[in-house]
Amino acid sequence: MNAHEYAMQANGSFALPDACFKVKALMEDDNSSIEDFANVISVDPSMTSRLLQIANSAIYSFPGEISTISRAITIIGTQAIYNMMLVDVAATAFKHFSNQSIDLKRFWHMSVFCGLATKNLAITSGIRDIERLFVAGLLQNFGELIVAKISPELAKKCEAYDENILPWQLQQQVLGFTYTDVSAELLKIWQIPEKIILPIRHYNNAHSIQINKDVKVLYLASRLALVECHADVFSYDDTVDANLCQSLKITSSDLEDAADFARIEAENILNIMNAKFYG
Repeated sequence: MNAHEYAMQANGSFALPDACFKVKALMEDDNSSIEDFANVISVDPSMTSRLLQIANSAIYSFPGEISTISRAITIIGTQAIYNMMLVDVAATAFKHFSNQSIDLKRFWHMSVFCGLATKNLAITSGIRDIERLFVAGLLQNFGELIVAKISPELAKKCEAYDENILPWQLQQQVLGFTYTDVSAELLKIWQIPEKIILPIRHYNNAHSIQINKDVKVLYLASRLALVECHADVFSYDDTVDANLCQSLKITSSDLEDAADFARIEAENILNIMNAKFYG
């Protein structure tokens, strides 16, 4: 199976909720009103509750409490609401594909940490629409769950990475593609905006191609997440391209700040996702 085939099989098992497509369609319609968006989301009270929880979490850090979807849309905009829905979908999808073939605690921690570190580094790099990059960081390794569900024996082989062979290198060796390739293919099937898919598709090659800031930032965040989860095996010097940092004007201190931010806030975000996971 190739990356697209894994994604197609996953889509057959778990499809993007209709509400996401409806919200995306409303975003593309200039005549849509705040009430139109609120009506689509509020049909599902549990989704409304979770989106408000996310809106008031460290992901967005807005001053004052956001108590209704309409207020959330007014304050933060439709794109942010859509991104929040994708975070909620991620929690549902993570639960759906969860299995014992891989270290789930490590998967969850690395995914959430990567999302938060991506957001922090995006701010440092002067990138707008940082919530979109949080979503990209959160979903970039989703393909691991899909491969683990469909081909658990191959996923186990891909977990045997170490200082001599990095995770994405081992995935390429075992599968012929990387988990991020599967993630990008599934998100394309789900019609997720290309601005989210593009950095996921290309970040592992960020050091060797001329590409935009989004890709570079996700590259750095993914390396920070790897070091965070395997500090006994990897270090920044082993995994981070110094030239790429220089091109973004990101210092070692900036990397440490991003890791500290992600480390502190990850527990809050994991609590939100675990509430969905176990709820």
